[in-house]
Amino acid sequence: KILTFEGCSCFRQRLVLSTLSVKRVKIPNIRSKDDNLGLRDFEVSFIRLLDKHECNVQRSIGYYLEALLMLAPFVKTPLRAALKGVTNDPTDPSVDLLKVTAIPLMKKFGIDGDGLEIKVLKRGMAPAGGGEVLFTCPVRRSMKPVQLTEPGKIKRIRGTAFSVRVSPQMANRIVDSARSILNKFIPDIYIYTDHMKGASSGKSPGFGLTLVAETVNGTFLGAEVMSTPQGQGDPVLPEDLGRNCAKLLLEEIYRGGCVDSTNQSLALLYMTLGQQDVSKSLLGPLSPYT
Repeated sequence: KILTFEGCSCFRQRLVLSTLSVKRVKIPNIRSKDDNLGLRDFEVSFIRLLDKHECNVQRSIGYYLEALLMLAPFVKTPLRAALKGVTNDPTDPSVDLLKVTAIPLMKKFGIDGDGLEIKVLKRGMAPAGGGEVLFTCPVRRSMKPVQLTEPGKIKRIRGTAFSVRVSPQMANRIVDSARSILNKFIPDIYIYTDHMKGASSGKSPGFGLTLVAETVNGTFLGAEVMSTPQGQGDPVLPEDLGRNCAKLLLEEIYRGGCVDSTNQSLALLYMTLGQQDVSKSLLGPLSPYT
């Protein structure tokens, strides 16, 4: 039996769930009322991710990596995937954010060990990319049931301020502005600066900040802001970017829950694919993506 869905919404989820359930799907009428009918280049690239793939720079590596996080624990052999393209853009979750939020979440479901890692080898900003990320994941045939019902109080905040093909001072200015807000709430704050040079700095200039708040119960809540891609829109000051990211993190904390808004769908999928024991997870307001 072929399952039929119309339109381009939930495109990745439909293909991921089709792969996991071994059921065929048919998706007609993709953007049938749009002047530019059919699949976009990045969607074609995503389909090839399930076979042979090269990341399209219209979307960041995070767009493809989110699907790999869903699929990787269930493949035949441990996964080792090198993804090349855009590591950070304003549209999709960055590899930095997934590294500090999705990986700890996966460990709660029993996907752990030395083989689970997201490593940024080269950083590439939009629009030209040039970044490279290595994702490795062990195989787990079943998910461990979880009881994620008590978020706990925030005990520390960590972050990474990065800059490529711009002055290294950009990252320092981001750190100072973010701390000017966060220091009012908690003393245990450390934000690393990451300035890659040469071949490791990609093809486009830019800067950004990723923040993660960790609670006493092991909940990780993340937020991030990137600079405007070169040639697109008005430029943003590092000070404004740092303050905006700090405010987004505070908003994420205010939303509550044991899973941040970026990883809600990943947690729900793992719970669905888990053992017969009941899993519970407290979520904040659901994001549109969830």
